[in-house]
Amino acid sequence: MADFCLVSRRILDDFEHRVFRYHFLLGADWRLCCRQMNIDRGTFFHAVYDIEQKLGQAFAEIEPYPLYPLDEYFAGVIQRPAPVHQMPLRRPKNPPKQSIPPISMLEAVKQCA
Repeated sequence: MADFCLVSRRILDDFEHRVFRYHFLLGADWRLCCRQMNIDRGTFFHAVYDIEQKLGQAFAEIEPYPLYPLDEYFAGVIQRPAPVHQMPLRRPKNPPKQSIPPISMLEAVKQCA
């Protein structure tokens, strides 16, 4: 993740990096980004398209090891994890006894009086 953040900081200007941080890193939708940055929807989406184009090219061309495609960046093929088999639950031989619910303070005062 640090590689993606450092490359994006180096490639993007201040405005584009703010959009990248809010939208891509923090996960804010376009409405929240537009409200926080005081921009209209068109400006926001043009910035998003420019960011995707610039960073996509930068991630693919960075030397000595490109950050894209991810399977080559992480030196292996990304596979789905094997399914986890759950063990069947055993029921206890002696089920627990029913517990007595605690009495309220009002009932305790009444019993003491």
